[in-house]
Amino acid sequence: MFTANVKVYFYDADPAGIIFYASLFKYVHAAYEDFMRSLHTKRNFFFDREYVLPIFHAEADYVKPIRVGDELRIDVSVSSLKSSSFEITYRFYKNDGGFTAQAKTVHVCVSKENFKKIELPKDFYEKLNGHLG
Repeated sequence: MFTANVKVYFYDADPAGIIFYASLFKYVHAAYEDFMRSLHTKRNFFFDREYVLPIFHAEADYVKPIRVGDELRIDVSVSSLKSSSFEITYRFYKNDGGFTAQAKTVHVCVSKENFKKIELPKDFYEKLNGHLG
């Protein structure tokens, strides 16, 4: 499992001081980028010439209010892994340990040239498999 941390700022909240629903996905994507960098793959999938890993599904469940000033821990894990796609689960906890939200993103590996689905590179698949759970 990979862990990221974030603090909720006023600009990420609605007028009631609760996180704006879309802001959670900003935190999700930041955690995703940090997770990908932590894998130390041979390829940089954000700027690779052959492959891209677009998100084709995203969802979130908001369990308890997340407020301005909250410091959150995000536990990142690979929840599903297939030959051409993978799902990542992001579990959000306040510093007091309280579970607040969960999100999932599903990514598919496609050729940058024609955007057709292709298999994940073997070394990348193996690194993702190490975080399956």
